Amino acid sequence: MNRKNPEHVIRIGNVSASVFARKIEKEGEPARVIRSVNLQKRYMDGASAKFSSSFGLTELPQAIEVLKRALQYVADAESVVAQVSSEPDDF
Repeated sequence: MNRKNPEHVIRIGNVSASVFARKIEKEGEPARVIRSVNLQKRYMDGASAKFSSSFGLTELPQAIEVLKRALQYVADAESVVAQVSSEPDDF
Protein backbone atom coordinates (compact mmCIF):
# COMPACT_ATOMS: atom_id res chain seq x y z
CA MET A 1 0.00 0.00 0.00
CA ASN A 2 3.00 2.32 0.37
CA ARG A 3 3.10 3.39 -3.26
CA LYS A 4 3.03 6.49 -5.36
CA ASN A 5 0.00 5.53 -7.47
CA PRO A 6 -3.42 6.69 -6.32
CA GLU A 7 -5.79 4.22 -4.70
CA HIS A 8 -8.74 5.80 -6.53
CA VAL A 9 -9.27 8.59 -9.09
CA ILE A 10 -12.47 10.55 -9.75
CA ARG A 11 -12.68 12.62 -12.95
CA ILE A 12 -15.23 15.06 -14.30
CA GLY A 13 -14.12 16.81 -17.45
CA ASN A 14 -10.58 18.03 -16.92
CA VAL A 15 -10.87 18.11 -13.11
CA SER A 16 -9.76 15.10 -11.07
CA ALA A 17 -9.30 14.09 -7.47
CA SER A 18 -6.77 11.38 -6.67
CA VAL A 19 -7.05 9.50 -3.39
CA PHE A 20 -3.76 8.28 -1.98
CA ALA A 21 -3.52 5.70 0.79
CA ARG A 22 -0.53 5.38 3.08
CA LYS A 23 -0.10 2.62 5.63
CA ILE A 24 1.17 3.79 9.01
CA GLU A 25 2.78 1.25 11.32
CA LYS A 26 3.94 2.16 14.82
CA GLU A 27 5.38 -0.29 17.28
CA GLY A 28 2.79 -1.46 19.78
CA GLU A 29 -0.15 -0.08 17.77
CA PRO A 30 -2.30 -1.66 15.07
CA ALA A 31 -1.45 -0.61 11.51
CA ARG A 32 -3.75 2.02 10.04
CA VAL A 33 -4.32 3.62 6.67
CA ILE A 34 -4.23 7.37 6.17
CA ARG A 35 -5.90 8.73 3.04
CA SER A 36 -5.32 12.09 1.39
CA VAL A 37 -6.90 13.74 -1.65
CA ASN A 38 -5.11 15.68 -4.38
CA LEU A 39 -7.34 17.97 -6.51
CA GLN A 40 -6.09 19.13 -9.91
CA LYS A 41 -7.12 20.08 -13.41
CA ARG A 42 -5.50 19.00 -16.65
CA TYR A 43 -4.92 21.43 -19.48
CA MET A 44 -2.98 21.46 -22.71
CA ASP A 45 -0.01 23.75 -23.30
CA GLY A 46 0.53 23.26 -26.99
CA ALA A 47 1.04 19.51 -27.42
CA SER A 48 1.96 18.97 -23.74
CA ALA A 49 -0.49 18.04 -21.01
CA LYS A 50 0.02 20.00 -17.81
CA PHE A 51 -1.66 20.09 -14.41
CA SER A 52 -2.72 22.94 -12.15
CA SER A 53 -4.40 23.39 -8.79
CA SER A 54 -5.97 26.68 -9.86
CA PHE A 55 -9.62 26.66 -10.97
CA GLY A 56 -11.66 29.17 -12.98
CA LEU A 57 -15.37 29.90 -12.69
CA THR A 58 -16.36 27.22 -15.21
CA GLU A 59 -14.26 24.55 -13.46
CA LEU A 60 -15.45 25.21 -9.90
CA PRO A 61 -18.69 23.17 -10.19
CA GLN A 62 -16.66 20.21 -11.45
CA ALA A 63 -14.14 20.64 -8.62
CA ILE A 64 -16.93 20.74 -6.03
CA GLU A 65 -18.56 17.58 -7.40
CA VAL A 66 -15.24 15.74 -7.62
CA LEU A 67 -14.45 16.66 -4.00
CA LYS A 68 -17.91 15.50 -2.86
CA ARG A 69 -17.31 12.14 -4.51
CA ALA A 70 -13.80 11.90 -3.04
CA LEU A 71 -15.22 12.66 0.41
CA GLN A 72 -17.78 9.88 0.00
CA TYR A 73 -15.12 7.42 -1.19
CA VAL A 74 -12.80 8.17 1.74
CA ALA A 75 -15.67 8.08 4.25
CA ASP A 76 -16.85 4.71 2.88
CA ALA A 77 -13.32 3.25 2.86
CA GLU A 78 -12.64 4.36 6.42
CA SER A 79 -16.02 3.18 7.72
CA VAL A 80 -15.30 -0.30 6.34
CA VAL A 81 -11.96 -0.30 8.17
CA ALA A 82 -13.66 0.86 11.38
CA GLN A 83 -16.35 -1.84 11.09
CA VAL A 84 -13.84 -4.59 10.41
CA SER A 85 -11.56 -3.55 13.27
CA SER A 86 -14.42 -3.24 15.77
CA GLU A 87 -16.02 -6.63 15.07
CA PRO A 88 -15.45 -9.25 17.79
CA ASP A 89 -13.44 -12.33 16.92
CA ASP A 90 -15.48 -15.54 16.59
CA PHE A 91 -13.03 -17.99 18.15
